[in-house]
Amino acid sequence: MDLRAYIRDIPDYPKKGITFFDITPMLKSPECFAYIIDQLAERFADTGANKIVGADARGFLFGTPLAMTLNVGFIPVRKPGKLPYKTVEASYELEYGSDTLCMHVDAIDKGDKVLIIDDLLATGGTCGAMIDLVQGNGGTVVGIGFVIELGFLDGPSQLRGLKHEALIKL
Repeated sequence: MDLRAYIRDIPDYPKKGITFFDITPMLKSPECFAYIIDQLAERFADTGANKIVGADARGFLFGTPLAMTLNVGFIPVRKPGKLPYKTVEASYELEYGSDTLCMHVDAIDKGDKVLIIDDLLATGGTCGAMIDLVQGNGGTVVGIGFVIELGFLDGPSQLRGLKHEALIKL
């Protein structure tokens, strides 16, 4: 399936000079959405993962159906103040500032094998923070998957040397 055909380019969003790659058409098509989940499941079925971590919000969109397909748990990672229980956090740098991600303190058990799933690898900060959360709580990252990788950015440099896969590279 040509995934590029399901990505809408929106120039100058969220600010001038940036092109936003909108995945809404992927989600709108049941065939495309199912194809994405099937492809991710095929690529990561043999990792031995027992949990998937995904960041709010688009990591949830792909991580939860993949967790159901692989019959593993799903761990939501969110911005500060969005999770109801005690959290641990990891901060990361953006091209225009910094941000923080949080996860429940009991989400990862020592020895868990964790798959990180997100929609897009851009500069890698979000994924780097998720790696820090998983490893800092005793888990092992056994795979990192994206639907889209922006090849013109240096996102892989933030992945701590861990292997990743993307279904499409732009």
